[in-house]
Amino acid sequence: MLGSSRRYAEQYRKLEVSGSVTDADPHKLVALLLNGACERIRRAKAHLEQGDLASKGKAIGEACAIVGHLNGSLDHEAGGELAGNLSSLYDYVVQRLTEANLHNDHGALDEALDLLGEINAAWNAIPLEQRRHAPALEAAP
Repeated sequence: MLGSSRRYAEQYRKLEVSGSVTDADPHKLVALLLNGACERIRRAKAHLEQGDLASKGKAIGEACAIVGHLNGSLDHEAGGELAGNLSSLYDYVVQRLTEANLHNDHGALDEALDLLGEINAAWNAIPLEQRRHAPALEAAP
């Protein structure tokens, strides 16, 4: 019975996430991706502490994929210097995550999480009026 409950909970969670993505504007989608990357890094930290290196590697791989997607979606033409700076920062985060995976480095995971947390906080601090009227925002994070 417990297994069935977990499966239902997992299906509900997937539907909830899917609904959030379907209803999201571009600003919200970036926020969801940033939150998803941070969550994967938190999972990687927990797996590393538990000695589950395979799950740690999987979580880090997922975080890298999300950050790579954020980086790949930057519009350098519209975003200019900001997009270039974010791209460099995303590259650095992926580098730190890779080092964390290779060396089981807690500090590298913490640094990547802190950096993405700062980007996420800045992204969420953008006033609602600017989110709607600034097409260049789609180029940010």
